[in-house]
Amino acid sequence: MRVFANIACTEAPVLQQPLTDRPQFPGASGEYTDQLEFVEPDVTAGIPVYRVMGRNGEILAPSEDPQFPQETVVDFYKNMTLFNTMDRILYESQRQGRIAFYATNFGEEGTHVGSAAALDPSDLVFSQYRESGVLLYRGFPLDLFMAQCYANADDLGKGRQMPVHYGSKELNFVTISSTLATQIPQAVGAAYAVKQANSDRAVICYFGEGAASEGDAHAGLLFSATLECPIIFFCRNNGYAISTPTSEQYRGDGIAGRGAGYGIPSIRVDGNDVFAIYNVTKEARRRAVTENRPFLIEAMTYRVGHHSTSDDSSTYRSMDEVRQWEQRDHPISRLQRYLTARGWWSEEQEEAWRKEAQQQVMEALLKAEGRPKPHPDLLFTDAYQDLPPNLVKQREAMWRHLGEYKSHYPLDLYEE
Repeated sequence: MRVFANIACTEAPVLQQPLTDRPQFPGASGEYTDQLEFVEPDVTAGIPVYRVMGRNGEILAPSEDPQFPQETVVDFYKNMTLFNTMDRILYESQRQGRIAFYATNFGEEGTHVGSAAALDPSDLVFSQYRESGVLLYRGFPLDLFMAQCYANADDLGKGRQMPVHYGSKELNFVTISSTLATQIPQAVGAAYAVKQANSDRAVICYFGEGAASEGDAHAGLLFSATLECPIIFFCRNNGYAISTPTSEQYRGDGIAGRGAGYGIPSIRVDGNDVFAIYNVTKEARRRAVTENRPFLIEAMTYRVGHHSTSDDSSTYRSMDEVRQWEQRDHPISRLQRYLTARGWWSEEQEEAWRKEAQQQVMEALLKAEGRPKPHPDLLFTDAYQDLPPNLVKQREAMWRHLGEYKSHYPLDLYEE
């Protein structure tokens, strides 16, 4: 026998309306409105550009001065100028046919040194192919820069990468990939792992404004915000991507303007001001670690050089424009004026250091040119713990071919 309880039918309770009727939709905030208005991208003024130094090296707001001692600022300057010298010599080396490819960083040195100085050595760096100065500041020797570009036996990558694709496990600098923006979701995954390990580390991911148009960038920003990862997205907005001006790359207020849409605190900074770069990176790093959340930095700068040795930038911009930027607002010139105004740097020191920097780079280059190429067997190593049969056959076939036609191959140039 089934027994049914008598359920009294009552009216549904009336929900008491709150005193202020606010939208309760999940995932949004704000008030109701009876005005039919679309949110236009150009209603408000653009995001301001944070800076510490003026173009003549003067400190604009004493409260923002990081108060570095003389030796620190001189070290910044020497790193920036040494890097600039290496860029120039390796660029000329490619033009002479001595290496296959090169990408310079002219005009962007301040973003490298300022951000690198604000990081902890344990922080993991994911970069594009235009942040080599970060690696130099961390202590990567000139010999290894040259070994990588010349793909010789000293190259940590064993000659397997094209030039300017550096990496250093020791210095927590993940090897650079050619493919645009792939490092962004990879960096987010690494930051999530850092969070899970509960370690006092951050991840910084460098990319250009052109890479910010890739789908990987949007995926990375979204996942970092929802997973609350300790990561700094450092966008180097140099105006042109590969060959496309920003006016043709995106609408809206740059890259920093996208941060709010993803729920990421964002800032725009003068990329030619090494002190401003240091300040924003230091604060973003502090908060990323303590709050377990991502931060977005958009560094406004200008690419003085060609995108790479495969590019001729005169086809899409005037050389007068380039010269104007180089002479008016170069990060190295700005820092030099700061040093000179304080009596911390003289013309004699400048001349002596430039000669020394030139000598250091040339010695490393000549050493790299004299070293053999990696052993041919390295074509088959490091992918598998035990070489599979198909690769064993390929290696044997390669050596049979080289033995039969050895007069056609310069094997004396390779490591024995």
